Amino acid sequence: MLGCGHKAFPGLPFFRRNTEPRISPNLDMPQHKLRQRKASHTRMGLIIRSSAIHAAGCYTTTEIRKGTCVTEYTGHRLSKAQADASYEDSPITYLFGLGDGEIVIDGHATAMFINHSCDPNCETEEKDGRVWIKAIRNISPAEEITYDYCLYDGGADEAICNCGANKCRGTMYSREEIRRRKAAAKKATLKARKAARKKRHKPRS
Repeated sequence: MLGCGHKAFPGLPFFRRNTEPRISPNLDMPQHKLRQRKASHTRMGLIIRSSAIHAAGCYTTTEIRKGTCVTEYTGHRLSKAQADASYEDSPITYLFGLGDGEIVIDGHATAMFINHSCDPNCETEEKDGRVWIKAIRNISPAEEITYDYCLYDGGADEAICNCGANKCRGTMYSREEIRRRKAAAKKATLKARKAARKKRHKPRS
């Protein structure tokens, strides 16, 4: 399944990550500009802890303004064929498809803990082969970071969603994937009915 997946982590340790480096002040800079620069480079604290959505989630300890880059989705790069071979028998994956999906990121950092929501506070943005998680609204301290997984290529897995949003789709699949699956299911149903009718009317020899 491409997009991202999550699993339970028993005894998960408390994890904190500062996503912004310390800014060394420029002593030649006017004080009012220095204050503005400091304000625009506030250190963001992300922590991993239990989530009501699923297992472990990623939370912010500081306010995040709309448009802020929260973190990057990082990990080893694999071809889709390599990913399929590596995770063929695994129900859990952290794969994020790039571009047309032929190359995927096998998540291995803070972003892999970010849960799905049908009403997210962040979105993903691919730029120059890198995937960034960006805030699409102001996010309050202690709020869980979420984005819409828009899963696809998931086989028979229903990818049930537990985000609890008022407009929850009930699944982590993208709207396009939901339409594709409904069309495929309808086609399979019609084919089965047609085959059943042929069987019933088959002349006896």
